[in-house]
Amino acid sequence: MNTTSHTFGRSLFELLSSMRFAISLLSILAVASIVGTVLKQAEPYSNYLIQFGPFWFEVFRKLGLYDVYHAAWFLLILGFLVLSTSVCIWRNAPNFAREMRSFREHVTDQSLAAFKHQHVVETTQSPADFAARAQAYLEGQGYQVRQLPREDGLLLAAKAGSWNRLGYFLAHSAIVLICIGGLMDGNLVFKAQQALGMKKIETRDIPQSQVPAISRLSPSNPSFRGSVQIPEGSSANVVFLNVADGYLVQDLPFTVGLKQFRIEHYSTGQPKSFESDIELFDKSGKKIRDATIAVNHPLIHDGIAIYQASFADGGTRLTIQGWNLFAPMAAAFPIEGTVHQNTTLTSPAGNYTLEFTDFRPFNIENLGGDAPPKDNAMSVFGGSPVADNKHLHNVGPSFQYKLRDARGQAREFSNYMLPLELDGRWYMMSGVRESPNEAFRYLRMPLDADGKLDSFMRLRGALLNSDLRPEIAARFARQALPQNAWGTEIEDKLKFSATQVLALYADGGFQALGRFIEEKVPQAEREKAAGTYLRILELSAFEALAIANREAKLPPPKADDATGWLVRDTLNSMSDLFVYGAPVYLQLMQYDEVKASGLQLTRSPGKNVVYFGSLLLTLGVFFMFYVRERRVWLRVKPGQALLAMASTKHTLDFEQEFARHREALDTLAR
Repeated sequence: MNTTSHTFGRSLFELLSSMRFAISLLSILAVASIVGTVLKQAEPYSNYLIQFGPFWFEVFRKLGLYDVYHAAWFLLILGFLVLSTSVCIWRNAPNFAREMRSFREHVTDQSLAAFKHQHVVETTQSPADFAARAQAYLEGQGYQVRQLPREDGLLLAAKAGSWNRLGYFLAHSAIVLICIGGLMDGNLVFKAQQALGMKKIETRDIPQSQVPAISRLSPSNPSFRGSVQIPEGSSANVVFLNVADGYLVQDLPFTVGLKQFRIEHYSTGQPKSFESDIELFDKSGKKIRDATIAVNHPLIHDGIAIYQASFADGGTRLTIQGWNLFAPMAAAFPIEGTVHQNTTLTSPAGNYTLEFTDFRPFNIENLGGDAPPKDNAMSVFGGSPVADNKHLHNVGPSFQYKLRDARGQAREFSNYMLPLELDGRWYMMSGVRESPNEAFRYLRMPLDADGKLDSFMRLRGALLNSDLRPEIAARFARQALPQNAWGTEIEDKLKFSATQVLALYADGGFQALGRFIEEKVPQAEREKAAGTYLRILELSAFEALAIANREAKLPPPKADDATGWLVRDTLNSMSDLFVYGAPVYLQLMQYDEVKASGLQLTRSPGKNVVYFGSLLLTLGVFFMFYVRERRVWLRVKPGQALLAMASTKHTLDFEQEFARHREALDTLAR
């Protein structure tokens, strides 16, 4: 039993002190660090689910790749590496120390004669005189020399660069310190509290003031890395830590207030620089200090580093004009909203929750390349995806929102405040998408000669108004037929066709017309019928615009190209309203921008330990690679002396140094 225990203990000791074991652990850590560098860490799980899909999301989650540096297996490897390297140091450091102190004076004459680098010097000087002169020379070359008497003469044992072995000790000590620093910042306290049931991750979307104590970390928490967004003129005394599928609230020992946030952009729209003017207050509300932080220029206070990490909207106030898209009227209604807040929107299609999510003061878009197809209003930037400065333009402010119905289903919208010029005509743009991983599809609504949506909205309302269809059809028929055909059966048929086309279009746009043609018209005649119906629809729409202008007490539309394009673009846009997914269009009229600064606050006591370990590692590498250990022996006998030299590395410099010593001793022997 004792033998077995002794064997197991010895085997374990050999394993822990093995260089192969340490290198294996370091290799695993290196691969994990690459993953931690390539894959953005500590993001909300929903981001990873969208990026990787359900299968790989679950695989990576079980491997702990979303927070590699705090994963249990990563910290366990760090612990084993600390133990292994410490045992290795404890085992080998005494030998290193003895080697550094030793002159290896017990070398025999036979061993010296077998050295590759050895040279015999003939001399008429006495052994004592020659040894004294040789010792002075070697000491002048930077060697430490020890003189030892031998039977028939003397032995000079010299060494230089013995500090080379210190490099191994420093490098191994550096690995221990770096791993200890990683363990210090590995949230070990929270992991222990979580294992004991003292702390729990919060998964509910609730105000931080309502987060229970079991999901909050005290200001004395030894290490943390969290983030918070602070609007201008506001403050925060907590940060949020993304953990697994939830978060923790970290209470701070002070309050951070944001006075002003500033940002500069490149011509491409990418942020050039951004910085925040902040102020710190203690728990009693007394101001501690003012400071300006920028990217790579953090503020460190009370052991906590405050970094400028990001920026966002801080609650911009929006003045909006809403348009009912499926109501037979053109009147708009006002809406007041604030980014990051919700409001209730009442429409003929039911009640919706309007969630304002973001505001951008300007947008840089690539407007170059080929134009989008004219028959597809749900496309917009049809240019090349490769942007260049020639085609980059600031298209003005935009705001983003979600429209959630009573079932909880939501679509995301992005509406531009200013019109965009496409194909020589001006449009208001509204993007829509079903989920965040999709690209926006854009609805284009044409502007009239006054640069307004009024004509589009009037024509849209008239086409949706079933009470106006008889008059629209009658006006179309009279315009399409000669006067001698008025009141005939031909006019009645044409009015019926126009009324039918208008009703189909108002029920589902071009899609409804297409379905009707497929169901009612033989295949050989469908193309001709489609052309006829589109012509009827376009001419009837012109008459609808004339009626809408009359109702609004405006002059009748001109029969010119501008009106023709307005009618065609309106028909395209109206058809796409049926797949737009919202009963209203929200037009941004004014805004009062409020910026928010994204700050990252960290307490990292292991950081200085890691820095010190990195310094030791640098020194260790320097000693190992740039300090060469050399040893020289000179066995002096009456009439001759034997020079022998050895080094851990036989380099060109070593060969040159040996030749220099050989020539110097030949000179001293004369």
